[in-house]
Amino acid sequence: MSVGSEPLPDPALSRASAIARAARARQRADDRLETTITDFFLTADARLEERTRLMLAHVLRGIIGAIEADIRRHAARVLAGLGETTRAEAILTQGGALLRLTRSGVLRDRDLMKDLIARVRHDLIADALPAAIAGPEEPSLLIRLTGVSDTTVATAAGALLAAESRRRAANESGAIAGSDVPADLHRRLVWWVAAAVRDGLDDALKDAGEMVAMQGRGQSDQAITEAALRSLAAHDDAERPEAVAIRLAAAIDARRDELPALLVEALGDRRLTLFVAVLAHAIGIDAEQVRVIVLDPDGEQLWLALRAADLDRETIARIGLALADADPRRDIESFADALDSIASVGVDDARAAIAPLAMHREFRAALRALAGADRR
Repeated sequence: MSVGSEPLPDPALSRASAIARAARARQRADDRLETTITDFFLTADARLEERTRLMLAHVLRGIIGAIEADIRRHAARVLAGLGETTRAEAILTQGGALLRLTRSGVLRDRDLMKDLIARVRHDLIADALPAAIAGPEEPSLLIRLTGVSDTTVATAAGALLAAESRRRAANESGAIAGSDVPADLHRRLVWWVAAAVRDGLDDALKDAGEMVAMQGRGQSDQAITEAALRSLAAHDDAERPEAVAIRLAAAIDARRDELPALLVEALGDRRLTLFVAVLAHAIGIDAEQVRVIVLDPDGEQLWLALRAADLDRETIARIGLALADADPRRDIESFADALDSIASVGVDDARAAIAPLAMHREFRAALRALAGADRR
């Protein structure tokens, strides 16, 4: 029976839909409770500070949003070219990749979150570092480096200025590039977002009927795949600030007597990325690993790394004070008490202590995995 030309809704389908919605709501409530309980029992040093949490959400939303927009635009163009105008319109108008990925749990990926948390903490600390330019008429470190006669150094310094300016502007505006993560993580994110776009498209088209949803699925899968591959091909890891800073540190190749002033001035110029890269180059350890120890509020491994670079007590003190001013998690009194014992560590002993950090990242990961398997 129908009223006019509109069929009456099927009561059984409406009932089943209501039951399914209620079940999903109960599951979401259970998930929220579990998360709240876990958060309550976290120790203070394990819990993200509020500004870090907010910035992390901001960065994650920006990166995924940029990748999603890129995939949607290109996939819609491909679909329109194939004559699939309904699907092209649907893929442009529906959204929600971040929500789908969050609910699925894939964003809990350890490597991804480790990198993004480190990036956020790095940027927040860099912005909070006390400025210590040599004098009112003295230009900043990077500006001076852009004007040196060594064109390799000057070019790399200019590239770092531009890369850090782009990141700072992106952090402030939210217009973060989808490619502003390492290549391996970018690859994961692109395919996760592509899957979320495809999932959302299927749901959107089901409203038009099951047959409509099924017809043309092959074309939309082709278009989304092509858009994802295009995003991967466009990624340029070499333009990220971290990669540019590594090139600049290698070009400078600071001598032992130049290193203390360069490290201190990099912090005074609020160029934490350059500080990390210069220290990594000096002690022969991967810059990603050096960033980890620089951001660690405990500082024990950082002090050993600074001694391994043969830095004296005064230089270590200046670096420690600058980082403590910028990072409230650091205990400045404990650092002051330990300064004499830090400075007394021999250079060779410090190098031996941090030698495991020089091991290739994937080799270290394999050894950790093997050790975990042996304990089971």
